Amino acid sequence: MLKKLFKNKTKVVVGLILVGLLVVIRAFENNLFYDPFLNYFKSDYTNNPIPIYNPIKLFFSLGFRFYLNSMISLALLYLLFKDSKIIKFSTLLYIVLGSILMISFLFTLKFFPAEKMTIFYLRRFIIQPIFLILFIPAFYYQKKIK
Repeated sequence: MLKKLFKNKTKVVVGLILVGLLVVIRAFENNLFYDPFLNYFKSDYTNNPIPIYNPIKLFFSLGFRFYLNSMISLALLYLLFKDSKIIKFSTLLYIVLGSILMISFLFTLKFFPAEKMTIFYLRRFIIQPIFLILFIPAFYYQKKIK
């Protein structure tokens, strides 16, 4: 195992850099993105009303964050699997799922603001690289079967 790591040290370093970029996005989220829900969900949000927000600014900010996370995630998937079919399929999934999540989030926020847990989880799927955590084991398992 250790020999394999030393043999692929460039791959390991690039992988660590990509994971580090995901961490940097998370660490500096207050400075990089417009998201009035960051502090809202850290507080006692069950008893507080939804914060005032600019829907257009929020849409573009969350969309940009999702895009950054997706690009880094696709780079990690390519680094791990070196398979263009997996990258094409993942890109399609990111586009479709990201669109569904963004529309659902904004729709719920506009028409069902009392559904705070739904808003919380939709937003969580948008701002965190959760799909990467799901895709890596799924594609690994698929590769093992073939």
